[in-house]
Amino acid sequence: MPGAFPGRSWVSTGAVNVLSMNSKAVIDMTVKVLEDMKGIDLTVIDIIGKSSIADAMIVVTGTSQRHVRSMAETVRLAAKDANHPPLGVEGGDSSDWVLVDLGDVIVHVMTEEKREFYSLEKLWSVGPGSADADDGESSANVAS
Repeated sequence: MPGAFPGRSWVSTGAVNVLSMNSKAVIDMTVKVLEDMKGIDLTVIDIIGKSSIADAMIVVTGTSQRHVRSMAETVRLAAKDANHPPLGVEGGDSSDWVLVDLGDVIVHVMTEEKREFYSLEKLWSVGPGSADADDGESSANVAS
C-alpha cells in the first residue's frame, strides 16, 4: 500500500504497518483546520536545524479561552481522524495557551495576551545564521 496515500508515509512497527502522515501533510491539515476555525495570525515556523524535537511549530491566536480550547480540540480530533493521533495535549479548560504535540509538528494555540508575552516567533527566529541573532551582547537578566 505504500504510495497509495499521497502525503503520507508507512512506518513499520514490526508485524503491522501503521499509516503515518509526514510533516508537510500534518502542517497542511492543521493549517486548514485552524483557518476553518477562524484562527488569527496563523504562523508556521520551520525549526529544522534549530531543534531536534520537531520540524515545525504552528502558532495561532484565539479570540478567547473558549476559542483557544475549541481550536486545539478540533486539531486533536482532525489528527486522530487522519490516523495521526497527537502524542499529547497540554493546557486545560481555562487555559490561555494549549499545546498540541503532533510529533514532528507542535501546535501552540494562544490568546493574544499570552502570544504577545511569550513571543514564540521571535524566540525561534534567533539563532546561528539568523538575521535577528545577537551581536554577542546578551539582553537576558541573569541572577547571580
